[in-house]
Order: sequence, then structure tokens, then C-alpha cells
Amino acid sequence: MKIFGFAGYSGSGKTTLIEQLIPLFTARGLTVSLIKHAHHAFDIDQPGKDSYRHRHAGCTEVLVTSSRRWALMHELRGAAEPDLKEQIGRLSPCDLLLVEGFKREAIPKLEVWRAETGEALIHPHDPNVVAVASDAPVDTRLPRLDLNAPAPIADFILRHLGLA
Repeated sequence: MKIFGFAGYSGSGKTTLIEQLIPLFTARGLTVSLIKHAHHAFDIDQPGKDSYRHRHAGCTEVLVTSSRRWALMHELRGAAEPDLKEQIGRLSPCDLLLVEGFKREAIPKLEVWRAETGEALIHPHDPNVVAVASDAPVDTRLPRLDLNAPAPIADFILRHLGLA
């Protein structure tokens, strides 16, 4: 399994870019999975649904399954958040694992940067950033990719990982 990350601040376009890249990877026959780190409290469940009621009644894990998909919800209940390596171990094998967030992890990653976010660049302080995708000029020695051109970004990632 090859792992490639995307780092950038909120509003930089990480999710939109990843959404555009996934079909380009799968069109090449790759199986693709994704881990997204959420910094805020989130819930994929809905109040009133059975699974929500069971979790709130005290279940540590609730697995919801159907003929089309399944989802496992695990409540930490005060335990430490698992690190990226532990979360990767929970996934089924795939060709390419994309990681959104976890910007401090020592994995190869693309910095997604937009000037209008007002945030500083990450790559000068992160040796794991291998390129920058932006819609504006960036002062960098790293490869600079056009954020609005996903196909060349997909090609770069696959070449970098030895999958091209």
C-alpha cells in the first residue's frame, strides 16, 4: 500500500482536489482508500436513528451494515485518539491510501495552498512535503503544481510513489 498525504489549512482546497484526483487514480485501475483527520467534533450518525440511540446508550462500537456498505462507529470515551499508523491498520488493503490532514506525519505529502487563506506555507518547516499545489505563484524550490489542473497532479503523485 502506497501512502500519500495532503496538507493545508482550512479553505485551501484539499477536499476538492482529492475529490478530483480519486477518479483519475481509479481510472488507472488502482484501488484507493482515504483517511481524513477531523479536527472538530464530528458525527456521521443522526439523532433518532437506532445506531445513534445505541451509541448514546453506551455502546463502544456500533456497526451498521447493508447490501451496499457498512460503517463502524467507535466511541473513544476518553481514550487517546489512535495515531495514523493504528488507523491505517484498520483499513482493508488497497493500492493507494490518501491521507487528508495529519500534516505533522512523516509521510510524503502535497501542500495545498491558497494565498487568500492568509496562512503561512507549511513546506518550509516540513521536509515531508514533496510539492506545492497552488492557484498563485509560490516562492519554493519544490515542484509547483497548478491547483486547478488535477491530471498533472495525479501524474506527479503516481510518479513520486512509483505507481506510474
